[in-house]
Amino acid sequence: MINPINMTNTINNLTSTSTTLVEQVETNILNYFKKNHLKVGDSIPNEAQLAEELGVARGVLREALSPLKMIGLIESRTRRGMFLREPSFIKGFEVAIDPHFMSESSMFNLLELRMALEIGISDELFYRITHEDIQDLERIVKISSVFDNNNYSSISELSFHSKLYEITRNNFICDFQRIIHPIMIFVKDRFQEDIEPINIELKEKGEIVTHADLLELLKKNDLEGYKKAIELHFKAYRLFIKRHDTRK
Repeated sequence: MINPINMTNTINNLTSTSTTLVEQVETNILNYFKKNHLKVGDSIPNEAQLAEELGVARGVLREALSPLKMIGLIESRTRRGMFLREPSFIKGFEVAIDPHFMSESSMFNLLELRMALEIGISDELFYRITHEDIQDLERIVKISSVFDNNNYSSISELSFHSKLYEITRNNFICDFQRIIHPIMIFVKDRFQEDIEPINIELKEKGEIVTHADLLELLKKNDLEGYKKAIELHFKAYRLFIKRHDTRK
């Protein structure tokens, strides 16, 4: 049975903050798991018990449980109840990241994050790369479709850069790249008329770096050269963002 006094106090406390009741209950659920030292594989009290423990209505509790189930932290098993699982941080991104529902500033933020991530994995890339990886990259470069001014087809762009992420042997990085890559393609297609003149400008300055150029540096085991080259590879996007940034 829910204590009406506890319920009233809970609502009063929550309405004095910027968080909603459901958001606060979600936090309370997580704190409950920690306080009771629950770990992956452990069973969780049923909704009625958990609602009573937290002093909230079952409807509110059910809403608060929903996002935790979505990310895989909580699993419901038929006739067996609920259990804790290792969550997938990528699931929330997978649902939320869609360029059609994002502002330009959000897309630019993600684009910058993606570039920073790919530049940042350079050391790990050289540490883990194998002869077989080099062969895979050679095949990808060989069959790639390249248009004027260092403009690759979407499949060629995805194949090459996904392989770079794959070489790190880090599943989180690979999943993250897969999810945010469409943002880069969306920006590239939507702002093609703005990006193309920048690529022409860079080409005239001799600052265009192709996938083939990056591959040669990998084959030569030239880490420092690669770091400079990957920076240049993304320079057109950096200049584009700088000239069109609305986050000022």
